[in-house]
Amino acid sequence: MSENDLSGYAGISREILNAAGAKIGDRIRIELKRETRQEVVEGLLIPRFRTRRDEYVVVKLKTGYNVGVKIDSATKISIVGKGAEPHFTRPAPPPRTAGLPKVSIISTGGTIASKVDYRTGAVKPALDAEDLYSVVPELAGVAEIKAKILFSIFSENIGPQLWPKIVEAVAEEVRAGADGVIIAHGTDTLGYTAAALSFALKGIPVPVVLVGSQRSSDRPSSDAATNLLSSAAIAGNAPFAEVVVAMHDWISDEKVVVHRGTRVRKCHTSRRDAFRSVNARPLAYYDLLHSSLQLNAEKYAQRRKGSEWSPKPQFDPNVALIRFYPGLSVGIIDWAMATGYKGIVLEGSGLGHVGESLFPALERAVDEGIVVVMCSQCIWGTVHMDVYSTGRDLQRIGVIPMGDMLSETALAKMMWAFGQEKDPEKVKEIMVTNIADEFSERRVVEAFEE
Repeated sequence: MSENDLSGYAGISREILNAAGAKIGDRIRIELKRETRQEVVEGLLIPRFRTRRDEYVVVKLKTGYNVGVKIDSATKISIVGKGAEPHFTRPAPPPRTAGLPKVSIISTGGTIASKVDYRTGAVKPALDAEDLYSVVPELAGVAEIKAKILFSIFSENIGPQLWPKIVEAVAEEVRAGADGVIIAHGTDTLGYTAAALSFALKGIPVPVVLVGSQRSSDRPSSDAATNLLSSAAIAGNAPFAEVVVAMHDWISDEKVVVHRGTRVRKCHTSRRDAFRSVNARPLAYYDLLHSSLQLNAEKYAQRRKGSEWSPKPQFDPNVALIRFYPGLSVGIIDWAMATGYKGIVLEGSGLGHVGESLFPALERAVDEGIVVVMCSQCIWGTVHMDVYSTGRDLQRIGVIPMGDMLSETALAKMMWAFGQEKDPEKVKEIMVTNIADEFSERRVVEAFEE
């Protein structure tokens, strides 16, 4: 079924739209009769997802927001304007500047590297560099862009089964001479991917910048263009060679903050400044007003040329992340053992605690060779399992404290560790070795703790 066949509509909504002669992309007027008043909604008719409820019509308002309008048999729909115009026309490419750094953009999904189809109101991937230049023409003055779509999926579908493909795609671009690589990624699981790549791409000679957008490019408040432009400048010119995440530092368009890939967490569902560096200061800031990078750390891996480097893209998904809560059943631990999991990342309370009822199951797991580590479900602070008897008993069982490492980072690291080594003892050694600044060597209470 094509878009012009009222994609996604059925039942009463399809009947009323057909009666009006409306097609996807038309501007329509919906007149609603309520009990005490009459309401009018006007917008661009766009496709909708099929659900069990047929009595909704989805339109894009002039503000850029999409809304679902509940209709009934008394609803009147009329066409205000046909959908042939306006339509997306790619403008002439901006002039290129010679000698700019070469930056490759790899799109995995999300809205950051996308454009709007003005006929349907839908957001679609930007297919190539010319598309990106047309959407963000300022890119032409920052870098020589090469772009490709690796896959276009929601970020919740990206995990250890796809991380190797991203690693290999990045390695291919670096070997081809890229001065930096951008990975366009949905924001929901961006932190997991950033942590995974930090280990698999350890030693890479150029920056790898993961970037997303909290607001889609069809909204006036979109952060897509500024995030992408900043990421291109960072990837092409930054002196560091690490996996980082670049997102807005605040709700305004003043700065983009550069987080280390192993230290970042999404802390808000929708704000532009949703991402925070946890238990560490950001690596750098990019000043959008002055187009300048401000380093915020003295220690970082240096950008370099001509050095030998090999990625390690192997991951083993058989690792569980289990969050402790009062009443957690021991059956969860036993199930992980029976299912063939090789490791467990516990997200304990406070300083790294779980209920004593779990101790026998954890002891059985450790005796079976399962690697069990402890992170805290608190956002800031470190695991300290020597303070209370609960923590000391867990360590005697064989549970390994992970300091101030984020639980999602510990999960990605253990999946990667089991991808490199099959021996649980060697995996334990990897887990307590600081590979990509994933935990603090010394514990110092700093002002960045909130």
